[in-house]
Amino acid sequence: MDVRAQTAMVFHLDKCIGCHTCSVACKNVWTDRKGAEYMWWNNVETKPGTGFPTQWEDQLNYKGGWTLSDKRKLELRCQNKVSGLMQLFYNPNQPGLDDYYEPWTYRYNDLFDAPPGDDQPTAVPVSQLTGEVMDIQAGPNWDDDLSGSAVYAENDPNIASLTPDERSVLMEVQNIAMMYLPRICNHCANPSCVAACPSGAIYKRGEDGIVLINQDVCRGWRACIAACPYKKIYFNWATGKSEKCILCYPRIETGQPPACFHSCVGRIRYMGVLLYDADRMVEAMSAPQRDLVESQRTAILNPFDPEVIAGAERNGISPEFIETAQKSPVWKYVMDWKIALPLHPEYRTFPMLFYVPPLLPVSGRTGDGIYEHGAEEFFASTGKARIPLKFLASMFSAGNIDVIEGVMRKLMAVRYFQRAKDVDETSPEAVAKILREAGLTPAEAQDIYELTALCGPAERYVMPPIQREEAIAGAGHSCSPEMCKGSCGLGGTHQPERGA
Repeated sequence: MDVRAQTAMVFHLDKCIGCHTCSVACKNVWTDRKGAEYMWWNNVETKPGTGFPTQWEDQLNYKGGWTLSDKRKLELRCQNKVSGLMQLFYNPNQPGLDDYYEPWTYRYNDLFDAPPGDDQPTAVPVSQLTGEVMDIQAGPNWDDDLSGSAVYAENDPNIASLTPDERSVLMEVQNIAMMYLPRICNHCANPSCVAACPSGAIYKRGEDGIVLINQDVCRGWRACIAACPYKKIYFNWATGKSEKCILCYPRIETGQPPACFHSCVGRIRYMGVLLYDADRMVEAMSAPQRDLVESQRTAILNPFDPEVIAGAERNGISPEFIETAQKSPVWKYVMDWKIALPLHPEYRTFPMLFYVPPLLPVSGRTGDGIYEHGAEEFFASTGKARIPLKFLASMFSAGNIDVIEGVMRKLMAVRYFQRAKDVDETSPEAVAKILREAGLTPAEAQDIYELTALCGPAERYVMPPIQREEAIAGAGHSCSPEMCKGSCGLGGTHQPERGA
């Protein structure tokens, strides 16, 4: 057993309001430089939709991630040793600038220097790359909220498995089913970008699993862009280097959450530590496609297990990391309650960003126009739901509808459990039956509700102290008053550990 520590995240999609505050925060901090104009390390997509870059989920075109060979061996989809060398200077699987958008600005002097006249002056758009006048054809969040059209939704690769009736319900413009999908780098445990990099510039940090690019080593071959199935690596045309989300590790090291986490209006983001068995990773990612979600769970280790703790200590994982893994909200969502799922596990990269699928769009509409009813009737009519379970399964469970239905039953059970307390006439016996069939106890339902709706920053962001000397010195003493009894010489002024 090779125990590794991994920074992991959960995004609760029922709480995302599509405000893009996270994207703007990330943009202002990291990608407001020359060559990074088109980069959005964090972006929020409307689903169903084509996403950013356009149709990034179509791996028949982009060939990202891993695939199983005839001998059931993991292989890169985009290249092998021979083709990787031949594609060094030109890779046909890479997205082009048109798949993102050509960044632009405006000739503001056309406004400032316009002579007096009867007509309103306008600023002409010009390319930030060439400086030439351009006709804007696309931009960031170009299909946000479908932009008044269902065309983008119709080209979502995830609707291919839907029946004509399910697609018809999904595509009714007046009742269009929209959900928001925030995306950052998944900081995968089995990253295809690391395996594809010919210069060895991409690596996973040993202490926390964050995937980074060494800018001194990167040669701009861009094999990583083709290999990443989530298309979360970008090429800086000014520096000739690849860049990606660094999970704001300078903030994490000083006890602060990443910028996108800190700014999130809906408080959808949770961050913590998971322990996983690196010896099990290849076997777990080689499972049949419909079993990938459960297979990934088998490689995630119980931080309370004495054998796991001993293995972690042998590998140099600090007691602080182990303790944080035991308190991790990600462990609760992913392993305790099993309601958070990886995005496209069929890419076999072992992503460490998990999503709680949205319940509201699924339960928000039925064929008769009634917006909510009993749990049994709800699951009997999923074919008429606004977002078919097949669509969600295509994104979060490699097409396994049983996994999605199990999550939805738990989310619905929590809703009925809480409603029965105050506003619903559902009998205690009926609520107990719903909980039992969902596989939840009343205590678990209460815990899910509290971590979803009532938790504060300290419960959502639970990370160990790594390099927080300056943060601690600036914020106050962090030792326990009960232990030091004021002997620290700080006059008895204490503050609790951030994230504890």
